Amino acid sequence: LSFLTKILFCSIHFFFPEINDVEGHPSSSHQTLKGTSKWATSLENLLEDPEGVKRFREFLKKEFSEENVLFWLACEEFKKTQGKKQMQEKAKEIYMTFLSSKASSQVNVEGQSRLSETILETPHPLMFQKLQDQIFNLMKYDSYSRFLKSDIFLNHKKSEEQEENSPEAQTAAKRASRIYNT
Repeated sequence: LSFLTKILFCSIHFFFPEINDVEGHPSSSHQTLKGTSKWATSLENLLEDPEGVKRFREFLKKEFSEENVLFWLACEEFKKTQGKKQMQEKAKEIYMTFLSSKASSQVNVEGQSRLSETILETPHPLMFQKLQDQIFNLMKYDSYSRFLKSDIFLNHKKSEEQEENSPEAQTAAKRASRIYNT
C-alpha cells in the first residue's frame, strides 16, 4: 500500500504541478476543501457539513423559508428509518409538519395535494423523494446563491480566513507539513 500511495502522489504531482503546500513548495498530497470553501462548491457539500447546515438555516430563517431545509433534512432522516411502525410515525410527522394544508411549517411543492394521508399507511423510504427533490432544487437555484452572497456566509468565511492566517495556525501547518513531507 505504501508503494502504491507514493506512486499515486507522484502521479498527482506530475499531472497537477500547481498543487503546493502552505509554504509554496510542491505538495506531496492534495489538500481537501474545508468550511466555507467547500460550501461554496455545491449545495450538496453545504448540506453534508453540520456547521454549513446551521449557517444555512440561520440564513433561511431570515428569509422566512427555513422550512425548506428542515423538510429536506427530515426526508433524509426518514430514509434511514427502520421498521414499518417507526416509518408510519415519521411519515405522519413529516406530512403534518410540512405537507398538510394545516401544517405548521408548510413547504411550497407542486403535487402537494396529491400526497394524501392514505399513503401514510404504507410508507416506504423514498415516498417523499419527488417532493424532497423539488425543495432541493428550489434551494439550489434560489436561496443557495443568495446565501453565498449573504453577510452570514461572508462573515463566517472571513473569520475562517483570519483563523487560518493566525500565527498559531501557520505554525501548526508548518509542523504538519514537515511531518508529512519527510
